[in-house]
Amino acid sequence: MALSSFPVIQALRDTAQRLATQAPYQWGHMGSCNCGHLAQTVTHLTKAEIHSRAMQRYGDWERQLLDYCPTSGLPIDQTIDEMLAMGFTRTDLSHLERLSDPTIRAAIPFERRNALRHNQRDDVVLYLRTWAQLLENQLVSTIQLPADLVGAQKTVPAAEALLSH
Repeated sequence: MALSSFPVIQALRDTAQRLATQAPYQWGHMGSCNCGHLAQTVTHLTKAEIHSRAMQRYGDWERQLLDYCPTSGLPIDQTIDEMLAMGFTRTDLSHLERLSDPTIRAAIPFERRNALRHNQRDDVVLYLRTWAQLLENQLVSTIQLPADLVGAQKTVPAAEALLSH
């Protein structure tokens, strides 16, 4: 799964928010589909620029990711480079296009999970938000507070109780 980092989490949340607020969505368009929207967030390219880059080589996002070569010089590979540099993997992006990552799907409520469709805006938003939350939970679980700070946290509620009387 993608690198659990603030930039990756924010990119997922920003993409979900843009889609939730009715940004143009078209699953069959390389710049307006699931990966296309994430690419817009990461690269700051327009949907038309992403689509144009992708059309220089045959195939949908899945094919583009399979054929990806970091030294090809192709613009779509440069777009993919930026996404990989942020912390996404080719597998992540392939799963995003089909909403198929088993870990993310398992975190979606059962009634929604079974009806999840890869080409429906609301389902993409749910998938992106769930993915961001999973990464955030993972990131938070790695944070360890220094012992003196943990001790200070334990005394704060007691001090607040004294002040409230």
